[in-house]
Amino acid sequence: MPTTHQSGLKHNRVIVGVTGASGALYARRVIRGLLDASVETHVIITPPGQRLCHDELGLERPSAATLAGIDDANPANSLLHQHPNADIGASVASGSFLCDAMIIVPCSASSLNAIAAGLGDNLLRRAAAVALKERRTLILALRESPLSLIDANNIATLTAAGATIAPASPGFYLNPTSIDDLINFVAAKMLDLAGVNHSISARWGENTAIDPN
Repeated sequence: MPTTHQSGLKHNRVIVGVTGASGALYARRVIRGLLDASVETHVIITPPGQRLCHDELGLERPSAATLAGIDDANPANSLLHQHPNADIGASVASGSFLCDAMIIVPCSASSLNAIAAGLGDNLLRRAAAVALKERRTLILALRESPLSLIDANNIATLTAAGATIAPASPGFYLNPTSIDDLINFVAAKMLDLAGVNHSISARWGENTAIDPN
């Protein structure tokens, strides 16, 4: 019988997809949050995602480890696994690969639309299709603006199919004072949706106050 992790996960595995939409820092913080919670983390970085990591984080050879910002000596490395996006035969492409959630962060409109169309021509899209057919948690951190009618219709399609569309849209009610605060807000939302315990940021009502005027 599968054991239940303290976060509520049944298999203690999460897949993270990284596409070319802006927001590499979101991906880094989500992956670190998963590793901090001792969650086995399987990472797929698309070619546009590789370029994103280069352009936004200065990574010459983007990988799961360099994206997470951990070195070879870090014990968390044993929990971190990377799969080539071109390898549609990788373990995460099968419904027999038991996992609790897939988070695509950031998620481009292109990837969203391809997943809505049921395409499985690369590993990220195939893994997302598996999450949908197996009725597993699929979270898409959409990072595009504005949205076309095609995007909006496909958001509706994916929502009806069971996915959760969670735009990378940070809130300001916690009075952020840095970019890190904004990144943490979005990453915390992704981890909440995946059922992962974390202590990244305060929640509404925790150390927050509203001027009654």
